[in-house]
Amino acid sequence: MKKILFIGLFLSLSFIGCKTEEKEKKEEVKEVAFVSFGKEISAKDAISKDEMAKKFEGMNVGDTLDVKFTSKIGEVCQKKGCWIKVPLDGDKTSFVKFKDYAFFMPMNSAESKVILNGKAFKNEVSVEELQHYAKDAGKSEEEIAKIIKPKVTYSFLADGVLLEAVADEK
Repeated sequence: MKKILFIGLFLSLSFIGCKTEEKEKKEEVKEVAFVSFGKEISAKDAISKDEMAKKFEGMNVGDTLDVKFTSKIGEVCQKKGCWIKVPLDGDKTSFVKFKDYAFFMPMNSAESKVILNGKAFKNEVSVEELQHYAKDAGKSEEEIAKIIKPKVTYSFLADGVLLEAVADEK
């Protein structure tokens, strides 16, 4: 009888220990918090930056596509956050503006994860516009003067953005 009680007690303590360990593991998983800009969107059904690159490659200049994708911010307009560049696959990037200039990104948001919702399109950008963006990015006069021909770009007009919230470090 004592052996049965001892075995029962041992098994009970084992299960309690396992449940505590599982609970601790669940607490270690941190959810990523996002700050919303523009139209309220969710992260659901967002495609990867690699999938987005493939979609851009299949487009012609002037084509548009409603899409939601995720990437990291590579560069932010340092005048007021009115545009960002996000990497796609390889050396490809997408130039992102915000619909109706209704919102901007924080100027210190480079390297933050972002989910973008809106219209993707291939665009031919004029020399004047490219020079303007280079000036906004803080490029030197020499670098700006080297821009002498239009460029076909992967562009995006975002109507809603989720920006990964950065936790304050203490």
